[in-house]
Amino acid sequence: MTPRDFRLPKRAKGLMAWTWWDLIPVAAAVAHLAFVVWIVVGSANRPWWGQLLCGFGYALAISWNVNGVSHNFLHTPYFRSKALNRAFSLLESVAIGFSQTFYTWVHLRHHEGNSDRPGPDGETRDWLSIYRHGKDGQPENVWSYVFLGFFRDSGGSVYQALKARGRDADARWGRIELSAVAAFAIGMAVIDWRAVLFLLPFYYLGECLSQLNGYYEHFNGDPETPIAWGVSSYDPIYNVTWFNNGHHAEHHYRPAVHWTRLPALRRALVEQQQAHGVHVIGPAHALGFLARANRRERAVRP
Repeated sequence: MTPRDFRLPKRAKGLMAWTWWDLIPVAAAVAHLAFVVWIVVGSANRPWWGQLLCGFGYALAISWNVNGVSHNFLHTPYFRSKALNRAFSLLESVAIGFSQTFYTWVHLRHHEGNSDRPGPDGETRDWLSIYRHGKDGQPENVWSYVFLGFFRDSGGSVYQALKARGRDADARWGRIELSAVAAFAIGMAVIDWRAVLFLLPFYYLGECLSQLNGYYEHFNGDPETPIAWGVSSYDPIYNVTWFNNGHHAEHHYRPAVHWTRLPALRRALVEQQQAHGVHVIGPAHALGFLARANRRERAVRP
C-alpha cells in the first residue's frame, strides 16, 4: 500500500464528513467553550489559588485546542454540511479567541512553505516558519519566536491576503468570527469584568504555548526533504489527548490524511523515514526544549 491509501473516503451521507470519531474533538471544543464560561461565572466565589489554576488551565486549553481540535478541523472539516462547518468554525473562534477562518489560511500557508528558509527576496512562503526571522539560514531563537509570534501578522493582514487571492467569502466570514469573539468577550465582561481582565495575560500565555508547540514541530526538521519537513513525537499520552498531533512529520508529508489514520501512516513510512533521518523527539512538542539539543534520532519501527 502507498501512503495515499491511508486517506479516509468522504462519507456520502450522514452527519459527519469522515468518521464518527470526529464527534470526540467536536465535544472537546464544546467543553472548552463551556470551561471558559465556567471560569468567568464562578470567578467571584473561587479562592485565589483556584483562580490561578484556572488561568493556567485556560492557557493550556488554548494551545491544546489550536494544535488538536482546530488544526484537524481545518484539514478535514468534521461535518458534511457546509453550514455546520461554518457554525463549528464560529464556535471554535469564540473558544480559542481568534478567527478559525483566518487561522486556517495562515496554516495552509504554513503547508505551502513547510517551515521554509527565506528565498532570494528574503521572505518565506510560510508565515509561521521558524526561519522567517532567523539569521544566516538558521532558525530563530525559540524564545523570541514564542513571545513575539503573537504580535506578528494581524487579522488585518490575513484579511487583505484572503482578498488578494479572491477568497472574499472567507475574508468576510473571518471578520464575522472576530466580531463574535468580541461580542463574547463583552458578554463575559458584563458577567464579571475582573475575571476577563484576569484572563488576558493567560490568553497571551496560551498563544505563546501554541507558538512553542509549533517551534518544536519543525526544529531539526529538514525544509528540503518532504518526508522530513516535520518533527514527530510518539508519546502516547500526548497523541491520545492532542488527537495524534505528535505525528507531525507524517502529517506534513501527507496533510490530507485524517488524524485517526496517522499512526497507520507512520507504520507504512517507517523505512523511508529511517532512510531520510526523520527527526523524532521523546517528549511532547511543547516540551521539545527538554530533548537533547540538535539530536537527530532515526524513526524507529513501532
